[in-house]
Amino acid sequence: MPGHALNEIESKALLAGAGIPVIPTVPARAAAEAVAVAGRLGFPVALKVVSAAVVHKSEAGGVRLGLDSPAAVEAAFAAILAAVGAARPDAAIDGVSVQPMAPAGGLELVAGANVDPQFGPVVMCGLGGIWVEALNDVSFRLVPLTPRDAREMWNELAAAAVLKGTRGRAAVAIDALADVLLKLSALLVARPDIREIDLNPLLAYADRVVAVDARVLLEMAP
Repeated sequence: MPGHALNEIESKALLAGAGIPVIPTVPARAAAEAVAVAGRLGFPVALKVVSAAVVHKSEAGGVRLGLDSPAAVEAAFAAILAAVGAARPDAAIDGVSVQPMAPAGGLELVAGANVDPQFGPVVMCGLGGIWVEALNDVSFRLVPLTPRDAREMWNELAAAAVLKGTRGRAAVAIDALADVLLKLSALLVARPDIREIDLNPLLAYADRVVAVDARVLLEMAP
C-alpha cells in the first residue's frame, strides 16, 4: 500500500511532539515571507524546498545554506523554486522552509525507523549524510527498544570510536543519541500508522543532538 509522505514542516512537528529535538523550522510561501522569517530567526539561515514529493532536496537544487542577508534569502528563494521546478516539474511545491544554520562541528549521523514486512517495526541508526549509503554502517533493533538496546546500537557501529572522541574531536552525547532511538521506538508503538521515519542528518555535539532534516511516511487510510 502506498504511503502518504509528510513534508519537512509536518514531519518535524510530529517528531518534536514526541520529544525528539529538531532545529526550529518555519514555512514560507513567498520570498518576502522568507525574508521576514529569517530576520526573526537570525542570520545566517538555510532555505529548503517544501515538497512531500522531493525526498532528495539537494539533488533537486532545493537547498541553499549560509544565507546571511535579506538579499541572499530573496535570491535563494527564487533559485530554489526555479531549480526544483526544472528538476521535478511533476512535484507540488509548498514554498520553502527557513531554519537557522546549525552550529559548526556537529557529527553527521542518521536515525530512523520503518516497518519490516516480516518482523514489524524496526529502529535504525548509523553514520549520516553521504556516508549512510556509501559505508552502510548501520545498526537495527526490533521495537520496543530498551535503554540498553539504544546504547548498544550506537556502540556497535564500526564508527563507534568516532562517537567516543578521536583525533581532537570531543565525544558526542551518547545518552542523548540513545534517547532519540527510545523516543522513535515509543512513537512507532503509539502511532501504528507510521511506515517510515528518517532523521538525516542528526547532528551530535558534546552536549546535545538535533535533527536538521526529517521525513515521515504514513500509511494511507483505506
